[in-house]
Amino acid sequence: MGGCIIGLTGPTGAGKSEAARALAEAGCVVVDADRVSRLAVAEPDCLAALAEAFGADILLPDGTLNRRELARRAFATHEKERLLNAITHPRILKYMNTEIQTALDNGAQAVIVDAPLLFESGMDAACQVTAAVLAPAEVRLQRICARDHLSEADAKLRMKIQPPDDFYVGRASKIFYNDRTPEALRVQVTRWLGDILQKGAE
Repeated sequence: MGGCIIGLTGPTGAGKSEAARALAEAGCVVVDADRVSRLAVAEPDCLAALAEAFGADILLPDGTLNRRELARRAFATHEKERLLNAITHPRILKYMNTEIQTALDNGAQAVIVDAPLLFESGMDAACQVTAAVLAPAEVRLQRICARDHLSEADAKLRMKIQPPDDFYVGRASKIFYNDRTPEALRVQVTRWLGDILQKGAE
């Protein structure tokens, strides 16, 4: 399926990044929303809007964003998270659409839209296929604490504001349950990509 746009999502700690790495190694172009968001929030107008909404002290002395402090405040409640998304999403989507189009113009066979908020942001509308990676809550908790050097309380706070598994099951074209090893997930994801590309070639 030449030029296929595939959406990839899932709650924090489930293993979405591992799936994205497997797809990249299989030859896909991955447009990473987390990476793109860093570009978007570095824009002066975005920094100013965030400082006004969440406090000037979310900026470091050199004027750059204290991402950890912003996350602590923005993820405290659903209302604050929605405020964060209202400020950042339009800017992030602009960057992502540009990168997707560039990849397609350069002949990419498949472009992966790697986005934690794929459905919430509306980016799924641009995708022909979507997939979500899920994992048991206790496994996710361990991964988040180790990956982000967070306390269990802070990790649980992040998990609490995210949608339940049913949210993804009801929206994604494909669900990967990452309850075994990273290698097992990679095999599942790579095989699924092969099926998509083969169907598109027929």
